[in-house]
Amino acid sequence: MYKLKVIGKNKIWLTISSLLVIASIISLSIFGLNLGIDFTGGSMMNIEFKDITKPNIDEVREIINSLEIEQIKIQPIGENGYIIRMPAISEEKHQEILSALNKKFTPPKEVNEDEKNIENKNIEIAGDNIEDVKIETKVINPHTSEKVEGINQDIKMVEEKKFDAIGPVIGQELKEKSLWAILIVLIAIVLYIAYTFRKVSKPVESWKYGLSAIIALFHDVIIILGIFSVLGYTLNIEIDSFFITALLTILGYSVNDTIVTFDRIRENLHKRTDLTFKDLLNLSINETITRSLNTSFTTLIVLASVFIFGGDSIRFFILALILGVIFGTYSSIFVASPALMFWYRLKYKR
Repeated sequence: MYKLKVIGKNKIWLTISSLLVIASIISLSIFGLNLGIDFTGGSMMNIEFKDITKPNIDEVREIINSLEIEQIKIQPIGENGYIIRMPAISEEKHQEILSALNKKFTPPKEVNEDEKNIENKNIEIAGDNIEDVKIETKVINPHTSEKVEGINQDIKMVEEKKFDAIGPVIGQELKEKSLWAILIVLIAIVLYIAYTFRKVSKPVESWKYGLSAIIALFHDVIIILGIFSVLGYTLNIEIDSFFITALLTILGYSVNDTIVTFDRIRENLHKRTDLTFKDLLNLSINETITRSLNTSFTTLIVLASVFIFGGDSIRFFILALILGVIFGTYSSIFVASPALMFWYRLKYKR
């Protein structure tokens, strides 16, 4: 009748999921989440070095520390860039950092003889001795009439790609709103599924469909948070507002996959009254699994392409989506429906 007997081995799937969730909770309790400036407040500079060998992190840190700025986090990005995170700084200090970096890493300007315009001034003659003549000169850029002071003002080797500054109050407010957004989404999902399946009261109550979907979503979110907890500890990857956007997207994607399976269960409850609830769940999963896998596979192809060829600024946002699609597909098949079987057995065992 059907090939994949998911419900017959639901203890295996739930055990695997439980172990992953427990490992994620342990990781979160030990390492926590490496929150970015979106939630903690501070300043972030994204700089890129052009046409020169990328300096090491210690050189960049030394220059910024010399400007009396502490608690700096520097993360490599791309082949020639760094992301620099630091406490909130003023615009004056921001420009001072850029100037200091350019002064350090931009080579002196090479002025050709034809481009030199030398102005003699302040000639002080003391007596008839020519050695007493003091001549001050300055080199003028003939194109801009600006004095060249040690660095090439026409070409700067340090280019700023992005600069963000967020105060601690705004960061705390954003953190609270993010938590509320996730909570409201979860409540809305439960209410929607309970309403949609309101006419399905046997053998499992309609609200338990919503609860099973929430268990699957909780499974997906906790595992992804656990993975990013480890990445934050090992690779200094930070959680920002993009990550919250990814989580909300994952919730929507995962519950959509789960509802497709639940909807088929609802249809089969009316059409296949000859089957036991266990066999009916297996049949419904087998009828929808090809659709779920094909949808997830095509989505992963697109996300993988963006992850490989897209910009560094959205790379970890895409990584969160990739993990969400993988675990969301898994939970829709191997967590949500087995959870329904758990409620069924619990009810009739009583």
